[in-house]
Amino acid sequence: MDFTGKRALVTGAAGGIGGAIGKMLRAAGAQVAVADRDVSAIEAEAHFPGDLTDSTYANTLPQAAAEALGGLDILINNAGVMRRGPVTASTDEDFDVSVAVNVKAPFQLCRAAIPLMAANGGGAIVNTASCWGVHPGPDHAVYCMTKAAIASLTQCMGRDHAHQGIRINAVCPNEVDTPMLRTGFEMRGFDPTTAIAELDKTVPIGRIAQPEDIAEVVLFLASDHARYMCGELLEVNGGKPVT
Repeated sequence: MDFTGKRALVTGAAGGIGGAIGKMLRAAGAQVAVADRDVSAIEAEAHFPGDLTDSTYANTLPQAAAEALGGLDILINNAGVMRRGPVTASTDEDFDVSVAVNVKAPFQLCRAAIPLMAANGGGAIVNTASCWGVHPGPDHAVYCMTKAAIASLTQCMGRDHAHQGIRINAVCPNEVDTPMLRTGFEMRGFDPTTAIAELDKTVPIGRIAQPEDIAEVVLFLASDHARYMCGELLEVNGGKPVT
C-alpha cells in the first residue's frame, strides 16, 4: 500500500494499535499528525497533545492537523477507553468518560474532518469499533454500548458521505496484546503474560492479535484497495466469537 502524498491524523497514537498505525502510515509514505495525551516520544510530522474529553480540542483537531500537514486525507479515530463491569457495577464517571472518548470525540472529529475532505475531493475515515460492539458480551455493559454506538455511527456516516468521495468504515477487533490489555490484567491481580497465554488458547487461529494485525487492516480500509467499501464493520478476531 502506497500512501505517498497522503496526510493523516491518528488519535490514540501513543497506544499499541495507534502507534503501529502511525508507524505503518509513515513507512508507506504518508505525512502523519498524531494526537494523544502525550505524543512527545512519537515520530511524526505534527504533534497534538491533548485530552479528547475536551470538546474544544476534539472539535479543532482536524483543522489543526490540516493546517500543519497542508491538508487532510485520512482520519483514524483510534483512541478509546475500556471500563469493565455490568451496569450495576458501573459509575457515572465510567459512563461519562467512556461516552466522551469512545463516542463523542469520534463524532466531533468526523464532523470537523468531513467538510475538509469534501472540499479536497474526498478522503477516508477509519473508526475503531469492536467485536464487543457488534456482538455484546458479558460484564462490559458500558464499553459494549459505546462501541455499538460508534459502529452504528460509522454505518450511517458511510452511507451519508460516500457521494462526496469520503469512505467511512470501522475495524472491529477482539482482544489485542496492548499495554491497555496488560494493565487491565494487572489491575485485576493477574500476571499479564500468563493471562495472555491463556487467552491465546481461546482463539481458533492460536493467539490473540498483535497491534500490527489490526493496524494493517486499518491501512487497508484507508487505502485505495478498499475503494468500494463504505459504512462497513470489518471484524478482525482470529475466528474467536465474543463470549
